[in-house]
Amino acid sequence: MTIKLLDLFCCAGGAGMGYSRAGFDVVGVDINPQPRYPFEFHQADALDYLAKHGNEFDAIHASPPCQAFSAMKHMPDAKKHPELIDDTREILETLDVPWVIENVVGAPLKDSVILCGSMFNLTAAGFGLQRHRQFESNINLTTPGPCSHTLPTIGIYGGHVRCRSTKFWRDSGADFPGYNKKQLAYDAMGIDHEMTMNELSEAIPPAYTEHIGRQLMAQLVGVAA
Repeated sequence: MTIKLLDLFCCAGGAGMGYSRAGFDVVGVDINPQPRYPFEFHQADALDYLAKHGNEFDAIHASPPCQAFSAMKHMPDAKKHPELIDDTREILETLDVPWVIENVVGAPLKDSVILCGSMFNLTAAGFGLQRHRQFESNINLTTPGPCSHTLPTIGIYGGHVRCRSTKFWRDSGADFPGYNKKQLAYDAMGIDHEMTMNELSEAIPPAYTEHIGRQLMAQLVGVAA
């Protein structure tokens, strides 16, 4: 039996890959072209597509733009970005399917859970990925356990790979000298399909949505039974 999930604001498919690993047939929608999205893709306004086609899916994931809530909003040249979380939730609440909204910590999600790379042992070159993201849902979500920030941290942002260990940087004089930076990003994020560095910088680690997806799948199977 095919169980279809709609992946809204899908970008290059980090979230979609996790849901696929959890057993969903994934369909992505984004207003921008996504030539490296690994599943069926429709270029469209995500909210328009949701309003017209949301009831054709068994579950829905949405990652509205996060820039308005991220640390980057404080940059001197920061631009104004759309805030679409409330509009997304308003449409989702009209649908009788399990849904998830994902965004950065600080975004106005309700009763959300926070996932961290340390919960899934995401590492590269001895550094741990944190990348905290919060998830709101109309079903009860759980985490695999608490954060464990014992490793020095690797960061992937702005198209770059950065170490967040002052001592490491001071001793080496650079971020991960001698390493293939893109491969480090793939390893830390747990991503194995093609993305650019900018796409990796914005992606959700698939481990997060595989974990969420298994909970959605259990809800759907339980309701069907």
